[in-house]
Amino acid sequence: MTAVGDAAFEMIQEIRRQFREIPGLLEGKADPDNARCVDIATKAALKKMVLPGVIAVAAPVIVCFWLGPQALGGMLGGALLGCVLMALMMANAGGAWDNAKKFIEKGNLGGKGSDVHKAAVVGDTVGDPFKDTSGPAMNILINVMAIVSLVIAPLLV
Repeated sequence: MTAVGDAAFEMIQEIRRQFREIPGLLEGKADPDNARCVDIATKAALKKMVLPGVIAVAAPVIVCFWLGPQALGGMLGGALLGCVLMALMMANAGGAWDNAKKFIEKGNLGGKGSDVHKAAVVGDTVGDPFKDTSGPAMNILINVMAIVSLVIAPLLV
C-alpha cells in the first residue's frame, strides 16, 4: 500500500514538472514525456518489492531449517489461509469503496462536490490499491513460498 502511495506521489511531482517545463502541454499542443512516467512506475515497483520478495523466499528456508519440516507445513498452511482471506477482503473492500464513489457521483447522498463525495474519493484512493495491487500480491506470495518450499524439500530427506 505504501509503495503505491509513494509511486503515485512521485508520479504527481513528475507530471507537475512537465506541465511547468514543457510549453504547450497544458493546452494539448505538446506531447508529454510518457517514458519518464513509465520509468518512475517501473523503478518504484521493483524497488519496493525487494524486501517483501526476500521475506517470501527466506521465510520458508529459515522456518524449515530452524524449526523443522512440520513447522514449515504449518507455516505454509497458515500463510495460505491468511493470504486467501486477506486477498478476498481486499478485493471486496476495494470494490465496495469504488462502487460507493460511483454511487455518490450519480447524484446520491449529495452527489459530486459534497462532503460525502470527498470522503468517498479518499476511500476510493485506498480501495484502488487494495483491489488492484495488494490483494493480487497475496497470490504471488503464496506461490513463491510454496515453490521455495518445494525446491528445498529434497534437502530435508
